[in-house]
Amino acid sequence: MHPASTARAVRIRRAESRDAAALAEFCARTFRETYDAHNSEEDMALHLHTHFSEALQRAEIADADAVMLVAEHEGALAGYAKVRRGAAPACVGGERPVEVQRFYVDRAWQGTGLAYRLMDAAHEWARALGADTLWLGVWERNPRAIAFYGKCGFMDVGAWTFTLGTDVQNDRLMVQKVGG
Repeated sequence: MHPASTARAVRIRRAESRDAAALAEFCARTFRETYDAHNSEEDMALHLHTHFSEALQRAEIADADAVMLVAEHEGALAGYAKVRRGAAPACVGGERPVEVQRFYVDRAWQGTGLAYRLMDAAHEWARALGADTLWLGVWERNPRAIAFYGKCGFMDVGAWTFTLGTDVQNDRLMVQKVGG
């Protein structure tokens, strides 16, 4: 466990192409740690292969409508967030919604305050992308994440489905207005 004072020393920055390999590994590992116990190996393998390759991470880093943020400490990733412009479900509202499409903090860094710093950085980038609303989907069976987003000021506004491999699951949709 890292003390909160160490979490303040973590650098949060926009990912660069050179981060793609490390980011692909980190994305796959943290996703597996979060969801492996609740999903089949086949569905997890399909999802990880489809969403977290090095080439895909490089393309997502280069996407003009998205910002991939990395949190790093002494050269190692401690967390990441992906913020992107795009269509949003009707229940999200706002004229210029921006999604926190991914948000993960390494288990060793959870509880240190790093997640709040990373969410603050996601808000800053949402403003830079012109957002008036920040939204996200979170698996209905992830109470820790739902509680964290609630503490960050997100409100539950509805649901949608998310397909992990071949398994259709339910996500809660949460929204927060973006301040000026």
